[in-house]
Amino acid sequence: MPELGPHSLTSFLVVTATLFACGVFAVVARRNAIGVLIGLELMLNAAALQFTAYGRFRSASDDVQGQAAAVFVIVVAAAEAVVVLALLFAVYRTARDIDLERTRELRS
Repeated sequence: MPELGPHSLTSFLVVTATLFACGVFAVVARRNAIGVLIGLELMLNAAALQFTAYGRFRSASDDVQGQAAAVFVIVVAAAEAVVVLALLFAVYRTARDIDLERTRELRS
């Protein structure tokens, strides 16, 4: 069995896989658009954690590519959240509901 703890890559990858699986479950199981958005954010955070973990455990200790990729993922996640929330506000103003099953077609 691989060693677990803060000094092994395996523990970071287990946490990352768990976060990603929770995000996939939230996207698949939720009908509410906010729940789907939270699932997407969980998946993006799992990707950022994985980039950071691989960057930390690389043999070249001065290389910051993993951390730079994680910051890029965080910026993309923030921009995605802003755009999706703006769209959800627009949908709510017209349909008075953010249930994804009921708002498949937008009609004015």
